Amino acid sequence: MSTTPLYPLGHVGEIPTEVTPLSECDFLYVVDRTKDSFTFPVHRHAEFEINFVENCAGARRVVGDSIEEVGDFDLCIVGHGVEHGWEQHSCNSGYIREITIQFPVDIFGNEMLRRTQMQSVKTLLDNAAKGVAFPMSSIMKVYHLIEELLSAPSSFYQMMKLIEILHVMAIDPKGRQLSSSSEAGLPNQSVSNARLKKTQEYIAANFRNEIRLNDLAKMAGMSPSSFSRFFKLRTGRSISDYIIGIRLDVASRDLVSTRTPIADICFNSGFNNVSNFNRIFKKNKGCTPKEFREVYKRNKFLV
Repeated sequence: MSTTPLYPLGHVGEIPTEVTPLSECDFLYVVDRTKDSFTFPVHRHAEFEINFVENCAGARRVVGDSIEEVGDFDLCIVGHGVEHGWEQHSCNSGYIREITIQFPVDIFGNEMLRRTQMQSVKTLLDNAAKGVAFPMSSIMKVYHLIEELLSAPSSFYQMMKLIEILHVMAIDPKGRQLSSSSEAGLPNQSVSNARLKKTQEYIAANFRNEIRLNDLAKMAGMSPSSFSRFFKLRTGRSISDYIIGIRLDVASRDLVSTRTPIADICFNSGFNNVSNFNRIFKKNKGCTPKEFREVYKRNKFLV
């Protein structure tokens, strides 16, 4: 069973960008694989992707700021650079099947998509910026079509089957948008950046006090779980690690630039007890606050 990523990853900020095998001459790329765990990280790519997974009960699907536990089967379409991925979570299956169909954003062209017969498909592709998931009743409508695409005698017939799959998905009223906004995609980061900046400014102004996840989430207009994911995707750190980092930076500056007692520095930088402060400081800096100050005094080296 393979759990190795099939494609190389580049990096944009903290979110890996998948370099898909599609060339400018390809209509689509499809891969059918089995594995015993989900190891590929949450990532993004410009291409559209239909992802079908079975034997995946308990796994967690991440699309933008949507995080949901899935059942035995999952079917989702994403596009426009939206962040997505499947995490192991509580999935205990030892035989996961995953079929991924990727196709370029210009596969049909504006002229084709503006035709009346393609309006439903155009809407589906537009909505893919937020991710669209389908329930079991809908999955059964396309399951055999995906199997037929896999067994198609040539890439031409795969392309024809892809159009049929997209049409069936597009006219299904049970398709459900996932992410609360399309801000997580590549084209537009302005709203996302504004939310992040607002919460970071709040943390910077209030790090000495207790900062509650619910308050930050409310400020960003998200649920607590969605905001936690959103924040880590944007900063590369959990909210608690981010706050601790600010408090340690403040404490470090005070240790080397003042004679303030360590206990006072502890509370002034937002920690609630000295033993906890010492433990966290040593874990992150490799020495206790007292040792940190003494090393600076000996070497006159400002860390």
